[in-house]
Amino acid sequence: MSQDAVKTLHHHRSIRKFLDKEIDADLRQQLIQSARMASSSNHLQCVSIIRVTDQTIRQQLMAWCSNQQYVASAPEFWVFCVDFAKHAEIFPQAQLDWTEVLLIGAVDVGIMAQNVLASAELLGLDGVYIGSLRNQMAKVGELLQLPKHTLPLVGMCLGYPNQDPPLKPRLPNEMMFFENHHQALDKNKLAEFDQLTADYYQARSNIDNNWSKNVIKALDKPVRPGVLPYLQQQGFAKK
Repeated sequence: MSQDAVKTLHHHRSIRKFLDKEIDADLRQQLIQSARMASSSNHLQCVSIIRVTDQTIRQQLMAWCSNQQYVASAPEFWVFCVDFAKHAEIFPQAQLDWTEVLLIGAVDVGIMAQNVLASAELLGLDGVYIGSLRNQMAKVGELLQLPKHTLPLVGMCLGYPNQDPPLKPRLPNEMMFFENHHQALDKNKLAEFDQLTADYYQARSNIDNNWSKNVIKALDKPVRPGVLPYLQQQGFAKK
């Protein structure tokens, strides 16, 4: 990989505004090929992608995804699904209800989705993950006609960028890269990172926020309690 490619990956940003320009079929096929060649546990290849082109479906997904307008307006919107349906058809006795099977699928989705996004950025495109797809996971599954043993895990908007946001600060190496064993949280490093992120939020949006506040806001409430019943309805995470 060239240094220019590495630099592109090091400057990843989530892009939510796109030019009104379609991604042509050849370029789209390159992204699909990047998805196909992603690493997969045991060669199970337990991921499928649904490209949503129907604007009626897009509008409904947007409503369920916290009304994020780019879900409907981005040139491309893809849904990455854990998909063991074909495996169940090949082997009806497959023990797909173990939690580990779900983890295998989730990891494979993450690897494949990141392959797509990284390839998009290297090809001059950009995008953003849509985790809010899981706000109404069961409804999304029904809308996309997902069979048992499948899950809509994450969405992705793709297109040509029409904004140039600053890089969002990331945790320093000392807080996330360890050698041989886990390290306890360094409160001084945390304070430094909170200040760095506070400056970022102030400059970007003129709001009082930092990383610790963001963690508390995200985790100080039930986190999508409807997910587990749907997982089990679809045949996952029963033991």
